[in-house]
Amino acid sequence: MTKRHSTKAGLIRHKGKVLSLFALAAAIFPVSPALAGVLTAVEVSGNDVTLSFDAPGGEVAALALDNPNRIAIDIAGHSPGMPVAASGGAVRSVRQGRMAGQGVRIVLDLNAPMGIGGIQYSPDGRQISLHIGPGLGTEGRATSPVGGLPTLAMARMVERRYSVTVPIGTPATSLPLPTIDGPNNPALPLVVVDAGHGGHDPGAISPDGRYHEEDVTLAIARRVRDALVASGRVRVALTRDSDRFLVLEERYGLARRLGADLFISIHADSAENVGATGASIYTLSETASDREASRLAARENRANILNGIDLGGENADVRSILIDLAQRETMNLSVDFARTLQRTAGSDIPFRQAALRHAGFVVLKAPDMPSVLLETGFISNSEDAARLASAGGQGAIARGVREAVLTHFARRLDNPQGATTIAARR
Repeated sequence: MTKRHSTKAGLIRHKGKVLSLFALAAAIFPVSPALAGVLTAVEVSGNDVTLSFDAPGGEVAALALDNPNRIAIDIAGHSPGMPVAASGGAVRSVRQGRMAGQGVRIVLDLNAPMGIGGIQYSPDGRQISLHIGPGLGTEGRATSPVGGLPTLAMARMVERRYSVTVPIGTPATSLPLPTIDGPNNPALPLVVVDAGHGGHDPGAISPDGRYHEEDVTLAIARRVRDALVASGRVRVALTRDSDRFLVLEERYGLARRLGADLFISIHADSAENVGATGASIYTLSETASDREASRLAARENRANILNGIDLGGENADVRSILIDLAQRETMNLSVDFARTLQRTAGSDIPFRQAALRHAGFVVLKAPDMPSVLLETGFISNSEDAARLASAGGQGAIARGVREAVLTHFARRLDNPQGATTIAARR
């Protein structure tokens, strides 16, 4: 009968194998620093909102956003749970989703613009209270009273403990170029008209919910194209001719690939003051001309950030733009066209008193292509919204833009030196 001996060396080898298995399991299945809780209830009492969870949470940060009005709340150490209905008040609905790391994002959809007055945790870390209301701040933050729970920095840090390689095929090519309408004559100037927003980004919405910026801008862009093509003196392309979403950099990127001579981005403004009315023309500026311009630029530029995912990125074109912006000539040409547009289209487009403005819009950052962003009016104003959605209002805008474009290029033909310099840089 063979005896089985249990030696010290054998125990060490066995122990080493067990530890290796534990290490492998920990690598594949990371251990959370605390048991993640889920949202169980939302209570609204006046301007106070209470979020209840079935376990303590970590650090919390909240941000008030507009268009649509909502408050986004990031909480470390929690996971999304079952859908929870709000009890009324200022909160219309509640949404939740998982953050990139160990955390949850809860979105309170609001019935009106609201700011954040403060955030507090309950002593056991299972409830978060927010005070909201008009005219308050846009951000709030609180730390959990329960120790050992993750911070937002930890929650957003994606740990890469292992990698998996799979074949994904040939990388997708760049976006197909849009169709160029008008005379088949490459010597004629090319105008690219960009209808703002689209797809899952509706843009601003009228107070009664009837009009969406994405629909109004597309209708106006089509009218502008048809009016310019009918002149027979320019060629025209649309960045989108359907309800589709384009990343901001893709919009002027398409125009640059086409070799456009002018880029016009069409938008409809929105403001908390429903009495605000009239059109504005924006050209690029590294510092906004006023607080309103800065706010509007921030709102439009946030179109690249949806559901916590950055759709823009920084490719070689964007990095080169940061350098090429030092070339002032393109900005000067943009301002020149903006002035021409206000002067020649004034009888067709009701402009605001201070119509010419400057802001850091992403779509205006092409270094070698004159670009303007035309806010055709305030969709938050009932009269402006009706005008922008009507055939007569859209036709008037198209007529005004056509006259400005034709005047602009007629002046460029009289003084072609600037246009030649820009063409040489492409």
